[in-house]
Amino acid sequence: MYRTSHTAGPGQDKRSGHMLPTKTGFLADAFADIGAALTKHHLATTFSWQDVAQRYRRSRVGVFWLTINMGVLIGALGFLFGTLFRTPLEEFLPYICVSLIFWGFIATSINEGCIAFVGAEGIILQVRMPLFTHVLRTLYRNAIILGHNILIYPLVLLAVGRWPTWHVFLALPGFVILSLNLLWIMLILAVLCARYRDMTQVMQNLLQVIMYLTPVMWMPQTLPDGFSQRLVELNPFYHLISVVRDPLLGELPSAISWMACVVFAVVGWMAALALFGSYRHRIPYWL
Repeated sequence: MYRTSHTAGPGQDKRSGHMLPTKTGFLADAFADIGAALTKHHLATTFSWQDVAQRYRRSRVGVFWLTINMGVLIGALGFLFGTLFRTPLEEFLPYICVSLIFWGFIATSINEGCIAFVGAEGIILQVRMPLFTHVLRTLYRNAIILGHNILIYPLVLLAVGRWPTWHVFLALPGFVILSLNLLWIMLILAVLCARYRDMTQVMQNLLQVIMYLTPVMWMPQTLPDGFSQRLVELNPFYHLISVVRDPLLGELPSAISWMACVVFAVVGWMAALALFGSYRHRIPYWL
């Protein structure tokens, strides 16, 4: 592929065509980029659909291979860990089903968010497009896969003889606040990993450790009282997954989890906007 050449205008990056920080400040530039990406959200959705379609091109089952693999994993781990923890299957199987589906969404979004800019190098260097579009593209792509995997949830409930309650509707605002938190995490990591490529491997290893520290394959009530419970409550990923998992299991999410997720979103976006606004114009050079 050949890079198109053009004459850069005032305040414009000669290599990528992206605007350099202006006198209005880096926060204004960050807001402008994110606002433009949201306005042109059809770009991110189109790219994400193409990513999924391209990945499973010429496959008869397509993206449902991921659903099949997830279903097999849920069934195997449900029987194994349910037996080890001596938890009734009708209680543990829905729990691990929802936990693995949403943890897969969280972990994959963060891992792929690390390379959101690096993987879109060709587009960034050739086409004038909001950089935040590539972060949205990554989240949308994983949301599509999540939509396929969540089909396992009603099948599991049917298998164990349970029915969803009205609490299931609370999973929608929980998913929104989860996505907002994932976006700022992905944006920060996309910037850092564009500059420091080793950060991608660091995050992959770190997420593996976090998975075992987060109640995904085990239930919080199996821990002894005291320090262990406090350790779980201090884990931000526990609160992020609880706001969507608890309603799907027929429970009300705790107020602490909701407050924690809102605080994470506010503080995280402040940090993300500051970092993105400060280094947005350098990203094409790092690529």
